[in-house]
Amino acid sequence: MKIDILTLFPEMFEGVLGSSILKKASEKGIASYHLINFREYSDNKHKTVDDYPYGGGAGMVLKPQPVFDAVEDLLKKEDGRKPRIILLCPQGETYTQKKAEEFAKEEHLVFICGHYEGYDERIRGHLVTDEISIGDYVLTGGELGAMVMIDSIVRLLPGVLGNEESPVTDSFSTGLLEYPHYTRPADFRGMKVPDVLLSGNHKLIEEWREKQSLYRTYTRRPDLLRSYPLSEKQKAWLKEWEESRD
Repeated sequence: MKIDILTLFPEMFEGVLGSSILKKASEKGIASYHLINFREYSDNKHKTVDDYPYGGGAGMVLKPQPVFDAVEDLLKKEDGRKPRIILLCPQGETYTQKKAEEFAKEEHLVFICGHYEGYDERIRGHLVTDEISIGDYVLTGGELGAMVMIDSIVRLLPGVLGNEESPVTDSFSTGLLEYPHYTRPADFRGMKVPDVLLSGNHKLIEEWREKQSLYRTYTRRPDLLRSYPLSEKQKAWLKEWEESRD
């Protein structure tokens, strides 16, 4: 996967892209990252990329010209297939694991990280393919949102994680929150690992994990269950828990 990042602060990405899983993905040749400071595309002698908004108002707005020129320069190097061009903004679609899985199927992603009060609307309306928000809050710029997205996408690419089953059982990938995990020692300060996990009975372990995953979702994120296709067994568990709370 090729990932291009348009940003005014490329130095913000150095530690993130050069560490941990993202670094390993690059070293393995599974993902490549390219940082583009779109200030370099400004046609203004002072290299300004923002201006006052028409109609007045607080803050500055990113001008269309540097962003359009930077993206168009990237597209010249492509074989004609347009990449997904992602605008990080508070008005965008809320980011989810399902969206990460969708983006992970792409060969080329372009992230546009804004700053200041906002973007010229022509960037939003005529250049990007996706508008994404990582949550209902406002950040100083789109860089942190892009980092979150890149991490969540790249880890899904085949060969990135040591265990290919890891992303399959992640919270939200199955539609439910992930079950609890334990490791050695079996008894830590009197806090013991559930006996079923020490039993060696894989059928019982899988059932325990399924039940724990469902219960954790039921108690922490019941909204996820509205669209989850419950089995008859899972419905019975939920009914049992609901009755115990009455």
